[in-house]
Amino acid sequence: MPTGPERPGAFAPEFRAELARLMDRRRDVRRFHTEPVDEAALTRCLDSFLTAPSVGLSEPWRVIRIESPAARAAALANFEAANAAALAHQGRDRAALYARLKLSGMRDAPVQLAVYCDETTERGHGLGAATMPEMRRYSVVAAITQFWLTARAEGLGTGWVSILDPDRLARDLAVPPGWSLVGYLCVGYARTLDRVPELEAEGWETRRGHLPIETR
Repeated sequence: MPTGPERPGAFAPEFRAELARLMDRRRDVRRFHTEPVDEAALTRCLDSFLTAPSVGLSEPWRVIRIESPAARAAALANFEAANAAALAHQGRDRAALYARLKLSGMRDAPVQLAVYCDETTERGHGLGAATMPEMRRYSVVAAITQFWLTARAEGLGTGWVSILDPDRLARDLAVPPGWSLVGYLCVGYARTLDRVPELEAEGWETRRGHLPIETR
């Protein structure tokens, strides 16, 4: 039986090595240069959504580009309020560490995207989502992952902001009913791209060195 690049559909070892390096160098970026992003590169990144897998081929992702000063100010105020609340709930031994973490690049990132899942889409005719409706949101996560890796390959950094009030953001952005927030992405040219994740470097958590797999 043929192996490696001789197997139908397999990529060459050199490509696989580069793909592994790309995934290893992906980082959640929070420190950005403010210079504008090359629009052609950004378009290629956004086009990666078009090839992402989705349950029932429903393609439930909906992307809003946050451009206006009012929309950006509202999103930033949302984060700051949610972040203050999260800090207040930290234990005494964690509060000081949490306070010094930089958890958003929203002040500097030239491109900001709110990525939603349309829970009411008729595309896909409900295939695969009737018993597990959360599969639509998982599909959006898969699309974001493709975007993230494509952006890294284009020399762009991506930061996923999760410290937000989704209901408040939905009101501020006037999104349609039935849309649920999956990710708020900051995109731009990173000031640094460290090999070690920032949260690990700051002592918040350590990365597992192995994948726990159970057998049944």
